[in-house]
Amino acid sequence: MKRFLVTSALPYANGPIHFGHLVGAYIPADVFTRHKKMMGQKVIHICGSDEHGVAIIMGAQKAGQSCKEYVDSWHKEHKKLFDLFNVEFDFFGQTSASYHHEEVLKWFDALNEKGLIGPKDTQQLFCQSCSNHLPDRFVEGKCYECDYEHARGDECPNCGILIDPTKLIDPVCKICGAQNTKEVTVTQWYLLQSKFHDHFRDWLKTKKNNWRKTVYPFVESLTEKGLHDRAITRDLEWGIDVPLPEAKGKKLYVWFDAPIGYVSNTKQFLKETGSEEDYLEDWWNNSETEITHFVGKDNIIFHTVIFPVMGMGSGRIKPPADVPANQFLNLEGKQFSKSSGWYVDIKEALDQFGVDALRYYLLSILPETSDSSFTWKEFGLKVNGELANNIGNLVNRCLKFWKKNWPEGIESKHFVGFSETSHAKEFQSSLEKLHEFLEQKQIRRALEQVMSMGQLANTYFSDQEPWAQYKTDPEKAAYTIAQSGIQILILGVVLEPFLPGLSGKILSFFSEGLNKEDQQKIYRGEWKVIDELFQNGGKLQGKPKALVPKIEDEVIEKLQEKLHQG
Repeated sequence: MKRFLVTSALPYANGPIHFGHLVGAYIPADVFTRHKKMMGQKVIHICGSDEHGVAIIMGAQKAGQSCKEYVDSWHKEHKKLFDLFNVEFDFFGQTSASYHHEEVLKWFDALNEKGLIGPKDTQQLFCQSCSNHLPDRFVEGKCYECDYEHARGDECPNCGILIDPTKLIDPVCKICGAQNTKEVTVTQWYLLQSKFHDHFRDWLKTKKNNWRKTVYPFVESLTEKGLHDRAITRDLEWGIDVPLPEAKGKKLYVWFDAPIGYVSNTKQFLKETGSEEDYLEDWWNNSETEITHFVGKDNIIFHTVIFPVMGMGSGRIKPPADVPANQFLNLEGKQFSKSSGWYVDIKEALDQFGVDALRYYLLSILPETSDSSFTWKEFGLKVNGELANNIGNLVNRCLKFWKKNWPEGIESKHFVGFSETSHAKEFQSSLEKLHEFLEQKQIRRALEQVMSMGQLANTYFSDQEPWAQYKTDPEKAAYTIAQSGIQILILGVVLEPFLPGLSGKILSFFSEGLNKEDQQKIYRGEWKVIDELFQNGGKLQGKPKALVPKIEDEVIEKLQEKLHQG
């Protein structure tokens, strides 16, 4: 049986989630997973906190906490925000947990036994002012590839390359702030990717026609001439001990252990849910499993090169089918920056506008093939002009008219045969396109199909003019409202992957007899079930109300002023 394993990049437990993170890896993965579940397919969505590394140590020291206290607090904060945004994970674990450490050591042993791990003397920066070694994020400087001023010792946030810290231009010690570094020789253990180059390239070629154009060419070009060996140990106090007597005191570095979190969290999920399935045989190494990693473009190398090499090289898991990396989301054309005041307080925005409006706007500007930009003006225009006008207004007008004129319900004869009508066939066509786009992870285009269905329903309702029909032919008006009501019901169902909150509100008006199995049938286009749902007529539950509040121009203007004032 075909099954789908979906992962979202593990958020680093060292700071708040912002809109760029949400659109990069979490909301798109949530939409895709919900779609698969609505199709009745077997799918799990795995994520969790990434909790090791230098930045965690520095953050904990600054906060006056132990590393464990520090990561636990951020883990809770992140999960709380994901819940507020209706991002559902089947499991959201932690890489500081003992079950994760056990899994990581199995990977290390497997790779080591196959000759893919070995020691090397390497050059590392040392601060002569504070007498500290400067691995990774303990040092910062100008990127030697793109000239970005704040490249870190592990990667450049601007161009995404993995950094050799000794090549940084004008390096600065992040511990004491001095520019007084020298190179010293240290011994670290490496993942010997260079040995796996031919095998990796054979696999990569199979992805040429189905990976995004922003992913495959980048990886193909980067790995054409060879794979670089990468150090996987560090001299740190926080992390997983290297299981070798000659490496006493060293820890496995964060980039090696973090992606294994997808696997360890799957194992823990199956254990905690009482499943008898095996996390490797039934999921990660099953020929019937399609593995998809949702990430931002700064995580492409880890998920398309390093983790696949680790998986194939160890023999523990098979490589991913797809890595639909998204590009960056900016704020009015510039990078989000809390320190300079160029950011949006995500919790304030949720309190002010609600999750439906924000999820809709973020989905409509997903940076799937190029960077995109969040602007308050466009946010107001899209929520008012598209979500409120297209969906909210239709639901409000139609259902209020229904409730007012048929409070005890509309006869079943007016609902029968919907699937054979011309308006149903137009709906069906949009639904098929929606499914097609979601299968290709083209979520923006899939959302456009939902809005297209909303427009079809609006056009039908307006053209029939039930308010005029009611005066001369109440039976005809009843038919129009019944058919419009069915279209609204279908819209409520197809909105579920995108806006589960709004979907639930719409479906609550039709809640009598509408179970999850019926919803899945409607989502798949099996509309004969609609006749069964309304075989005893249609009576609305509750009192219809405006579901998508419009946003006043003055509110948007104030937010723009606040942003530009810093």
